Amino acid sequence: MILSRKLAVLAALLTLAGCQSAKHNAAAPVDPEMDRCGASDYQQYVGKPLSAIDGVRFQHPARAVPYNSAVTMDFNLNRLNFMGDRQNVITRVYCG
Repeated sequence: MILSRKLAVLAALLTLAGCQSAKHNAAAPVDPEMDRCGASDYQQYVGKPLSAIDGVRFQHPARAVPYNSAVTMDFNLNRLNFMGDRQNVITRVYCG
Protein backbone atom coordinates (compact mmCIF):
# COMPACT_ATOMS: atom_id res chain seq x y z
CA MET A 1 0.00 0.00 0.00
CA ILE A 2 2.75 2.46 0.97
CA LEU A 3 4.82 1.44 -2.05
CA SER A 4 1.92 2.14 -4.41
CA ARG A 5 1.44 5.60 -2.87
CA LYS A 6 5.13 6.38 -3.31
CA LEU A 7 4.99 5.22 -6.91
CA ALA A 8 1.90 7.34 -7.55
CA VAL A 9 3.61 10.42 -6.06
CA LEU A 10 6.75 9.73 -8.09
CA ALA A 11 4.71 9.35 -11.28
CA ALA A 12 2.89 12.63 -10.56
CA LEU A 13 6.17 14.47 -9.96
CA LEU A 14 7.69 13.13 -13.17
CA THR A 15 4.58 14.15 -15.08
CA LEU A 16 4.73 17.68 -13.67
CA ALA A 17 8.46 17.93 -14.38
CA GLY A 18 7.73 17.16 -18.03
CA CYS A 19 5.30 20.09 -18.17
CA GLN A 20 7.91 22.64 -17.14
CA SER A 21 8.73 25.17 -19.83
CA ALA A 22 12.36 25.75 -20.64
CA LYS A 23 13.72 29.23 -20.06
CA HIS A 24 15.02 31.12 -23.08
CA ASN A 25 18.69 30.40 -23.48
CA ALA A 26 20.63 33.25 -25.07
CA ALA A 27 23.09 30.72 -26.47
CA ALA A 28 20.33 28.79 -28.25
CA PRO A 29 20.56 28.93 -32.02
CA VAL A 30 18.35 31.55 -33.64
CA ASP A 31 16.62 30.92 -36.97
CA PRO A 32 17.88 33.81 -39.15
CA GLU A 33 14.66 33.80 -41.18
CA MET A 34 12.55 34.40 -38.05
CA ASP A 35 15.00 36.97 -36.66
CA ARG A 36 15.23 39.32 -39.65
CA CYS A 37 14.47 42.32 -37.45
CA GLY A 38 17.18 41.43 -34.92
CA ALA A 39 14.83 40.74 -31.99
CA SER A 40 17.42 38.42 -30.44
CA ASP A 41 19.64 41.48 -29.92
CA TYR A 42 16.96 43.22 -27.80
CA GLN A 43 15.94 40.45 -25.39
CA GLN A 44 17.60 42.37 -22.53
CA TYR A 45 14.60 44.75 -22.64
CA VAL A 46 12.21 42.03 -21.40
CA GLY A 47 11.20 43.00 -17.86
CA LYS A 48 11.91 46.71 -18.38
CA PRO A 49 9.25 49.41 -18.85
CA LEU A 50 8.10 50.20 -22.40
CA SER A 51 9.54 53.67 -21.89
CA ALA A 52 13.02 52.08 -21.83
CA ILE A 53 12.98 52.02 -25.64
CA ASP A 54 12.15 55.72 -25.97
CA GLY A 55 14.93 57.37 -27.92
CA VAL A 56 16.55 54.09 -28.97
CA ARG A 57 17.43 54.04 -32.67
CA PHE A 58 16.59 50.79 -34.40
CA GLN A 59 17.88 49.47 -37.72
CA HIS A 60 14.40 48.14 -38.58
CA PRO A 61 10.89 49.50 -38.08
CA ALA A 62 9.88 49.04 -34.45
CA ARG A 63 6.74 49.46 -32.38
CA ALA A 64 5.91 49.39 -28.71
CA VAL A 65 2.55 47.73 -28.08
CA PRO A 66 0.98 48.59 -24.71
CA TYR A 67 -1.35 46.05 -23.13
CA ASN A 68 -4.71 45.66 -24.87
CA SER A 69 -3.81 48.08 -27.69
CA ALA A 70 -5.18 47.87 -31.19
CA VAL A 71 -2.48 47.12 -33.77
CA THR A 72 -2.46 46.17 -37.42
CA MET A 73 -2.48 42.44 -38.03
CA ASP A 74 -0.08 42.48 -40.98
CA PHE A 75 2.86 40.16 -40.52
CA ASN A 76 6.18 41.85 -41.22
CA LEU A 77 9.31 39.89 -40.26
CA ASN A 78 11.35 43.08 -40.65
CA ARG A 79 9.41 44.86 -37.86
CA LEU A 80 10.54 44.69 -34.25
CA ASN A 81 7.72 44.42 -31.67
CA PHE A 82 7.91 45.16 -27.95
CA MET A 83 4.82 43.79 -26.18
CA GLY A 84 3.79 45.35 -22.87
CA ASP A 85 1.67 44.04 -20.01
CA ARG A 86 -0.84 45.86 -17.79
CA GLN A 87 1.99 47.64 -15.96
CA ASN A 88 3.66 48.66 -19.28
CA VAL A 89 6.49 46.21 -18.68
CA ILE A 90 7.95 44.56 -21.78
CA THR A 91 7.00 40.87 -21.76
CA ARG A 92 8.09 39.86 -25.26
CA VAL A 93 10.36 41.10 -28.04
CA TYR A 94 9.85 39.51 -31.46
CA CYS A 95 9.75 40.06 -35.22
CA GLY A 96 6.40 40.25 -36.93
